[in-house]
Amino acid sequence: MREAPVTPNGDRIRWVELPGAEPARLYLHGLGASSPVHFAAAAAHPLLTGRRALLLDLLGFGISDRPTDFGYTLEQHADAVATAVAAAGLRQVEVVAHSMGGAIAIVLAHRHPGLVSRLVLVDANLDPIAPDPERIGSSGIAACTEAEFLAGGRAEVAERVGPSWWATMRLAGPEALHRSAVHLARGSEPTMRALLLGLDLPRTFLHPEADAPADADGLRAAGVRVVEVPDCGHTIMLDNPDGFAVAAATALGGPTQAADQVGGPTQTAD
Repeated sequence: MREAPVTPNGDRIRWVELPGAEPARLYLHGLGASSPVHFAAAAAHPLLTGRRALLLDLLGFGISDRPTDFGYTLEQHADAVATAVAAAGLRQVEVVAHSMGGAIAIVLAHRHPGLVSRLVLVDANLDPIAPDPERIGSSGIAACTEAEFLAGGRAEVAERVGPSWWATMRLAGPEALHRSAVHLARGSEPTMRALLLGLDLPRTFLHPEADAPADADGLRAAGVRVVEVPDCGHTIMLDNPDGFAVAAATALGGPTQAADQVGGPTQTAD
């Protein structure tokens, strides 16, 4: 495990690092998740291994510190990640980012030009969403105030998200979880979608076969590869590891015959 201070108070981001060749790859998790848990198998997959890989936990989540005086906006998350990447001695990384991590990765690429060389978004948030107490995830958490969440909302979330998600969500600081959800639901300004369309770098959006992103044609028109992965839900890398590895390796410049190498499911651009 490696770590680096990323705030004036010395709060530390931590990551699990796998050795390999550069350019390095940075893996970013979603809300209430942890990169070593969600991306370890992917980073070690035969189609993706061999590169230096940083499986980084965002500030407030997983094995990173959980400061209560941090705002946890998308921009603050992105700047903290950039500080950690610099501390790792890297000037440029390929980024593979899931869900909220994808939103942060887009903001990271926008705020720190040249830091991100390739961007692979895994069913990432591109647009603001309305808080909704009937839903789980960011919209449900954002529907209550921070005081309500700390008083009892967190316990309700624990019951609703199920044991698999809660296994990593319970590691998050309560303030970090709520504030991150609020800012994810609110989105960036301009929106993550608008920022993504304006980035001048190779971009790929992976999505479950049954759940294409809104305005996929608009993404394609801006040069974003939109790729469906079969037999999976939102956590593509956990639900279909081979399909995810095929799609991610291709997006990262790997061989187009990757599917034949693993003998697994193929992905198609929709």
